[in-house]
Amino acid sequence: MRSLPLPLALTARLSPVVVLAAAGWALSSGPSAAPQAAGNESADRTENRSASAPSATQAAKTYTAAPAPCTALAEKTVKTLVPGAKTAGKEIPSTDAELRRTCSWNALEGYEYRWLDVSFEVLESDEAAERSYGGRLAEKSGGGPVPGLGDAAYSVVNLATEDKQQTREGVVVARSSNALVVVTYNGSDFESKKAPGTDEINKGAIKAAKEAVAALEDGQG
Repeated sequence: MRSLPLPLALTARLSPVVVLAAAGWALSSGPSAAPQAAGNESADRTENRSASAPSATQAAKTYTAAPAPCTALAEKTVKTLVPGAKTAGKEIPSTDAELRRTCSWNALEGYEYRWLDVSFEVLESDEAAERSYGGRLAEKSGGGPVPGLGDAAYSVVNLATEDKQQTREGVVVARSSNALVVVTYNGSDFESKKAPGTDEINKGAIKAAKEAVAALEDGQG
């Protein structure tokens, strides 16, 4: 195995009321004042209890924390997609590890270089996850849906060239309830300066995404 300097594009790659309601009333003088005040007080207590109780929509949250990303994939899968990499992977520091966690594997075997990222992101609701998924989809050009993966998923593959060195990168984004799974997989050949084929990268990214989504839904990791 020869030690070769990595392109800058690869080495630099590490990327994401309670509303209090006050009800007031004016107490008028006379025989009817007391009953009216009592009625309003009872209604006020009921209103306050309703305001403080969480709604069914707020309570319905499938995932509350991101699973461990470095154990989301089988060792065999890591060895196949990233030959020569340590199967334990390396978790990337996160500003909020409860909600966002990412693991990376990368290795240079001979002249072949591969990089794989698996990320989990837990949002506050299904609706928030749908919005985030839609936003990511709008940022990408090309690609297409991946049937049978989570509630919705798509994949896209792009080719980049820097200093005559090609790198092909595949990205799969999948949504399962209120969580997103994002897989990034890329590769280069430093001898031929060519990138691996689109089919290889796309299938590899989808395979990793399927295992990651399964780990999320099974509560593993």
